Amino acid sequence: MKKPPAHRPGEAISEDAALFRAVVGEVIPLAEQNRIAPQPAPRKPLLRTSAASPAIPDTLSDSGAENAPDEFLSNGLSRMTLRKLRRGNWPIQNVLDLHGNNSEAARKLLQEFLHDAAQNALRCVLVIHGKGMNSQGGEAVLRKLARHWLTQHPRVLAYCDAPPKDGGHGAVLVLLKVS
Repeated sequence: MKKPPAHRPGEAISEDAALFRAVVGEVIPLAEQNRIAPQPAPRKPLLRTSAASPAIPDTLSDSGAENAPDEFLSNGLSRMTLRKLRRGNWPIQNVLDLHGNNSEAARKLLQEFLHDAAQNALRCVLVIHGKGMNSQGGEAVLRKLARHWLTQHPRVLAYCDAPPKDGGHGAVLVLLKVS
């Protein structure tokens, strides 16, 4: 079957195009007042850090990471705190993505991120560690390590899985102590 040539101004309209226009009829554009102008996504404020930051001590250990809990609540806090975190009572103020990093680099990035969050008095942050789908054997190495490191950090009050829109099991919402 031979395709009809594309329509160009001044040329005859093919049978298919004529049939389509006959079936559709006259097209009436929408009124201008019914249109909503697209809004750009709100920009996150840039966090200012000092030019020469002191070295952050490496206090996080990798041993025992295979026993890292899915949820964590610091001693002395009410279970309501964890429930509120899961429900999104605190807005996410900053995000760290650990994808593509080895464990050494991820640990350093996490420590720097938590240090900066403390310096800027952030209350709730999101750490994306991934689900381990591209890891050897499908094991989520960074998931276990990141959660283990978070339980050791003195500023972490609680953490839980992020909501599905923010990464689900591949990310963790972290509630931080504000001084």
